[in-house]
Amino acid sequence: MTAEGILTLPTEVDPPVGTPVALVLGLTGANAAGKSEVARWLAERGFRIHSLSDAVRQEAVARGLAIGREQLIRVGNDLRRSEGPGVLAWRLLPGLGDRDVVDSIRNPAEVEVLRRLPRFVLLGVWAPEELRYERSLARARPGDPTTLDDFRRREQEENASDPAAQQLALTFDLADHVVSNAGDRAALDGVLTELLAALTGRAGVR
Repeated sequence: MTAEGILTLPTEVDPPVGTPVALVLGLTGANAAGKSEVARWLAERGFRIHSLSDAVRQEAVARGLAIGREQLIRVGNDLRRSEGPGVLAWRLLPGLGDRDVVDSIRNPAEVEVLRRLPRFVLLGVWAPEELRYERSLARARPGDPTTLDDFRRREQEENASDPAAQQLALTFDLADHVVSNAGDRAALDGVLTELLAALTGRAGVR
């Protein structure tokens, strides 16, 4: 890994064309920044998608709770307090291979666990607040805020001082690369194409 956090293959290694380069990508970012869009783009290029939220959803169902944003935040925080702030990443770690994506990373301890992998790169997905709010309204997920004030309040809750809670801003600060998603799908495609080529050492990645 270079000082800039870009993964490169040793110069003496020349893998056959079509051989995947071992790489696990993590995704973090504020609500409605476009993490799911990035995950879908990577899935179309052969990456397997995992989400730390899956374990939280399973726990919420086991508790008989509704699958809303506030309930999931509360359950996730409960798990971190009872089993440690990196618990969600630890649960996922055994199932990760050499071409995977881990979505919904929301705590620095989760990043610390995932950095135990040989080649892990954290991507911070960014978009301005007003655009994220508009996207949140458009997708209309259960439990999503319906006013800008509520949207901002939820974001404050996702940036707690408690190390066992969600700490999105601190997690974003750990990103190896920032992916700007302030434009349209074509702009995002261009950014991701260039980044994936740099991470795998291969030009022309599509």
